Amino acid sequence: MAPADQDARLRQLLADVQSGARNIDDAVATLRNPLAATAQLGFATVDHDRARRCGFPEVVFCQNKLPEDAAAIAAEILTRSDRVLLTRAEPAHAAAVQAKLPQAVWHERARCLTVAPETLAETGLVAVVCAGTADLPVAEEAAVTARIAGNRVEQFTDIGVAGLHRLLARIDAIRAANAIVVVAGMEGALPSVLGGLVDRPVIAVPTSVGYGANFGGLSALLTMLNSCVAGVAVVNIDNGFGAGYLASQINLRTASPPPRL
Repeated sequence: MAPADQDARLRQLLADVQSGARNIDDAVATLRNPLAATAQLGFATVDHDRARRCGFPEVVFCQNKLPEDAAAIAAEILTRSDRVLLTRAEPAHAAAVQAKLPQAVWHERARCLTVAPETLAETGLVAVVCAGTADLPVAEEAAVTARIAGNRVEQFTDIGVAGLHRLLARIDAIRAANAIVVVAGMEGALPSVLGGLVDRPVIAVPTSVGYGANFGGLSALLTMLNSCVAGVAVVNIDNGFGAGYLASQINLRTASPPPRL
């Protein structure tokens, strides 16, 4: 962490003690052990030290969470962070979060909610390449994740291997990225094809899009894992968030110096 960031966090800690928002014992524990910087909500333990350790605040996974619980966790994260990302959100989560945090933006296709500064940094470039329109929800999740983490993102949609000319027409623009997320369902061939055309890390995301023998994305996953192309890494089925996060880590490390929240 940069010295200026350390000073800012220390000043905030002292201000919280002065205002009564935090007691002295909590402040001492935080100074002795950053992992103690947590907030107990009863149903959740919010990790306020995540951004310092990992470069991005704790992310709220909404699936199987009560909407009001997801909203409460997001609000708590924002007490010590300037942004929050919620993934796998349903309309009920969106309603609860926006009722508590009116500034929250609902990315319906991506099933994400975000609260972020009006002006976000746009460092480097992450390309999010989507094989087909049916794969867009997963690709959008990756793009939303990378953007809120401070990356410039360019999306390339519907350029799967069924029409290879569509990919070749965009290849120069894709090559400009520091990290490339490739989202594909059906047989999942696009990451291998693209990986043989670029000298950048390719993060492959299999989707559950496809007919019966696709087995809910398993066939695409196995295709990607068995790729003979070097430089291709694979995340779990439909895990756009994981791909966007990894692409962000690669891209921000390419920047000099890497930005910290």
